[in-house]
Amino acid sequence: MRAPVLIFADEELIREMDDKVAEQASNVTTLPGIVGACYVMPDAHWGYGFPIGGVAAFDAEEGGVISAGGVGFDISCGVRTLRTGLTREEVEEAAEPLANALYASVPVGLGSRSKISLSDKEMEAMLEGGAEWAVAQGYGKKEDLERIEEHGRMRGAMPSEVSAYARERQRREMGTLGSGNHYLEVQVVDEIYDPKAAESFGLKQGEVVITIHCGSRGLGHQIGTEYLKKMQQAAKEHGIELPDRELACAPLKSKVGQSYLGAMRAAINCALANRQIITHWVRQVFAELFPKAELDLIYDVSHNTCKEETHVIEGKKRRLFVHRKGATRAFGPGHPEIPQAFRSIGQPVIIGGSMGTASYILVGTEQSEALSLSSACHGAGRAMSRNQALKAWTGQEIVEQLRRRGVIVRSPSLRGVAEEAPQAYKNVDKVVRAADQAKIAKLVARLRPILCIKG
Repeated sequence: MRAPVLIFADEELIREMDDKVAEQASNVTTLPGIVGACYVMPDAHWGYGFPIGGVAAFDAEEGGVISAGGVGFDISCGVRTLRTGLTREEVEEAAEPLANALYASVPVGLGSRSKISLSDKEMEAMLEGGAEWAVAQGYGKKEDLERIEEHGRMRGAMPSEVSAYARERQRREMGTLGSGNHYLEVQVVDEIYDPKAAESFGLKQGEVVITIHCGSRGLGHQIGTEYLKKMQQAAKEHGIELPDRELACAPLKSKVGQSYLGAMRAAINCALANRQIITHWVRQVFAELFPKAELDLIYDVSHNTCKEETHVIEGKKRRLFVHRKGATRAFGPGHPEIPQAFRSIGQPVIIGGSMGTASYILVGTEQSEALSLSSACHGAGRAMSRNQALKAWTGQEIVEQLRRRGVIVRSPSLRGVAEEAPQAYKNVDKVVRAADQAKIAKLVARLRPILCIKG
């Protein structure tokens, strides 16, 4: 081990983590150029190579590496939340037609196709421009860009490093939600913990908000698949001993490392554009049913990335490449990359729930940089495998259970609903409390679902 493992969780959450989490985090600390520690978030569970909920930073000047497994297959999977200005009562009166209209407007499910088909030229521009490109095409407002990480466009993208097959997979998938744990939820703000931060974010108790959770679809998955193979070869060529072949990596300064960095940044742009297009279609639905509603974006944050950032390590500023796999960047107050509107408060940290359970909004803290390289959890985290969930429940049972609790579900796959049953996840209340108590992020508001379009 070249660095320690640091787990942010209470005793109960640690006991609930599968043994593989500690083993995988220990393996990460053997990689060259690691700085600080391998940080494990409270929602961590077993993943491909890196644990999901794992954070690790590498210094290129000290032989540091980049790992496709440390970013994950759904590159830049993330969440964005919009406020509506509507009350719970106003929305619940039209909940069924709203659910049907959203389900009809946003393509959802495995292999779903968009009404958009990108030409080669449009694909190139999208991979370079991200949400900035989407807004220029009419999918949203310029004001949205201020409320998106990287202002909607990841600099340094290299579309030339994205294969023809990855592009082909994405050509008809822009504006699609996908499957698995991806969702579009209509939620009500049912508790405020930090009134000052909530006011800064525009959150009011009893108001309805919308959260969209998805990523870079087929393109990101294809890039991850292709570069894992290239990195296995690169690791051999550079004499990097891997305790687990799933930790395949390449030196940041190598040809493969730079190529992946450029392709991954293009995939980040794809995810940002994807969530922007979905937002546009959601706005169209709300404009039909609730003409007075104005859907303003609160924030958009990704949780499967590798970002180049400056952090103070042992009193010195260092430029690092921070892998966050199933972890959210959580910059504290005053950070220059936080939108001006939040700069005195800190960055919104959006924590996704699991259909029937709450989601949360937290805020980055002054301590988070020193504690966790400005990182926090991203969701509840799985407590059991999809196969275990399928043995425990049917999708119809889950839909009925949720309906009795006041949550309407629309999904093309009852099997998918069973796999993503709320009971298959950790208790998100405990997860966010652990993050709050560890001071890596601070609780702001609790969101309760009333309608879920599930992938």
